[in-house]
Order: sequence, then C-alpha cells, then structure tokens
Amino acid sequence: MRLLVFLAVLFTFTLKDSSAACPCEREELCQPIQQEHEFEVFVFDVGKKAWKSYDWSKVTTVAAFGKYDAELMCYAHSKGARLVLKGDVPVADIVDDVKRKEWITEKLNLAKSQFMDGINIDIEQAVETSSPEYYALTALVKETTDAFHKEIPGSQVSFDVAWSPKCIDKRCYDYTAIADSCDLVFVMSYDEMSQIWGDCIAMANAPFNQTLAGYDQYINLKIDPKKLVMGVPWYGYDYPCLNFSQEGICTIPKVPFRGAPCSDAAGKQIPYSTIMKQINNSMSGRKWDEVQLAPYYNYKDGEGKIHQVWFDDPESISLKAAYVGQQGLRGVGMWNGNILDYSDDPVAKLQSAAMWNALIPNQRTEPVTQNKTLSQELKLEGFNDI
Repeated sequence: MRLLVFLAVLFTFTLKDSSAACPCEREELCQPIQQEHEFEVFVFDVGKKAWKSYDWSKVTTVAAFGKYDAELMCYAHSKGARLVLKGDVPVADIVDDVKRKEWITEKLNLAKSQFMDGINIDIEQAVETSSPEYYALTALVKETTDAFHKEIPGSQVSFDVAWSPKCIDKRCYDYTAIADSCDLVFVMSYDEMSQIWGDCIAMANAPFNQTLAGYDQYINLKIDPKKLVMGVPWYGYDYPCLNFSQEGICTIPKVPFRGAPCSDAAGKQIPYSTIMKQINNSMSGRKWDEVQLAPYYNYKDGEGKIHQVWFDDPESISLKAAYVGQQGLRGVGMWNGNILDYSDDPVAKLQSAAMWNALIPNQRTEPVTQNKTLSQELKLEGFNDI
C-alpha cells in the first residue's frame, strides 16, 4: 500500500515537473517578456500554423485564441513578442468574490505553466450600468491585473471593448475604471453594424468617421490614449440583397440583435483571402464609398441573386492607422492574423504584405490587386529590377 502511495506521489510530481519544463531549445526563451514596445501591433491568433507567416518585424503581442502552441510561444519570445491567454467567463459567475478569485488563480496558473506573458480578457456580454455584474467586471480586471503583475514580471493584461463606450450591444461597462486597471484596452473597431437603427441596408464593417468618433468618446472619458489599441478587421461581410437599387443600395433581411431591429447578422463574415479571390470575378470590381471611406463590391451567386460585400483593405486601414499616429494611440491590432492568404502565390504574398504594412502609420499601403501585373506591383514595392 505504501509503495502504491509513493508511486502515486512520484507520478503526480513528475507530471507537475514535466508541465513546467521549458519546451524551447533555449531556456531563456521561457522567460516572460518584460520589454515595453513604444508601438503595439496586437495580433489575435486562432490556431494552427499561420503564425509562421506573420510579419514578425511588426508583431509585439499575440493573443492565443486557438489551441496552445508551445512552438509559437518559443518563437514569439525569440522575437521579443508576448504571447497572452484568452480570458472569458460568464459575468454572472464572477459576482461571487470567491468564484472570481478562483477564476483568476486558474488563469494565472495556466499562464505560468505555459510560459505566457499575460492575458487578454474578452468578455462581450450584456451588462447593465450599476448592476452587480457591472461592479464585478471592474473588480475582475483590477484583481486579474494585480495578480498577473505580481506573479509574472512584465506581464500584460488587456481588455477588449466595443468600438464605442455608448453601451454598444448593451455592454454598459465602467470603461474608465477598467482602462485604469489594466495595461491595454483593445478597441474592437469592427462589427459596427451589429445594431442598425436606421435603414436596413448593407454598410461598411467599420466606417471611417464612425470608427474615429468612438475613439474620441473613449478619450473624452479621460482614458489615456496610450492605453488604446485600435482593432481593425481583416475580414468583411457578405450580404444577400433583398433589393438592389439603381444607385447600388443593397437592402438586407431584418435580423434583430440586442434590441436593434436590424444587424450585420444578416450577412456572413468572409476572410480577406476569400475576398481577394472573389473580387476580380465580381460584377462590379472593387468600388470605393466616399462617405464611409471603405471598399465594397457586388456579385451574383449561382442562383443569380445579388450580394454586396463590404470589407477593409490597405487603403481603408491605413487611413485609420494615420489617426492612431496623429492621436498618439498605443498601437494597432487585427481580428485576426490567420485570415490572409499566406500561400506561395506571388500576388497573394504582395496582398498580405500590404495588409501588414497598413497597420503602421505613414507606411506605403497601396492595395494590391490582380488587375495589375506582378511586375508592376513589385516595382511599387521597390523591386525596380523586375
């Protein structure tokens, strides 16, 4: 019996010890990243191996929303970039102080066992102002930040917010207190048509003026611009048109969301890689809306029905990135890093590079399309010998 107990204890110790063993070739790569970057490029990664094709000359933080990948952790650390956990929990579960502490402890232990550098708290649930959940959410962010900073030197705690603090999707959080409590606030400047109160028509995912108005609202709450990271979409929305007017207006089905009679749920999200394959065979080609400062195109499906696709590309993203530089925001990020075309196709490579370049203010970001010859595009990129 004593032998069995001893073996059980030994087995448990071995498991704990092996889980803490550094999986990297060099032990120092398992140390937390403590370097602060003047400009953040915050990447959401949803799994698999697309990260191998990221522009690591720009990446500073990767939020791991897919399965944990030790190889990614080692590589990110070799480039001086942080890898942070995803943090999500039902808000009702954290009203209780004990349960809230248990959640924080669980996430902290997980981050430490995987040699990670912090946590990105992504809670997008409806919360009423001054409700128990409202105060519990604020407490969660502060207590998580305190715990991570204490246990993981240099760790980063970030919190994801909607494109505006005006109770978007009924997310009425204490944004000022939350921003004060954490290191970064990632503003999800996309899905801005999640609640459509006017005409039920297809519109841009992140209209320029509306997007910038959201940041003005956050800054007016006395939130330090240096805590705000602008999130941009690397995807678009494909809307089926119930009616397509002579002026090119696409009326969409009414799909309500959190009180609004119409929403972008009438469409489906499609990645930039798909858009780039589809756009040149569309009925319109790339078009540009001068009011929303966003690209779109129209196409017919196999049944002859017209669809309108709104998306962001290097031109629209670079306009927003310029605002980041002008207002001194902390940086730019995207949802998500996996959805570009990272194949060996020469045109796709240029298209993907242009999207990465668009994240940095004042960097040339002319969109790459298949309408131009490859040699023309390479010359634009500086390869004048082609």
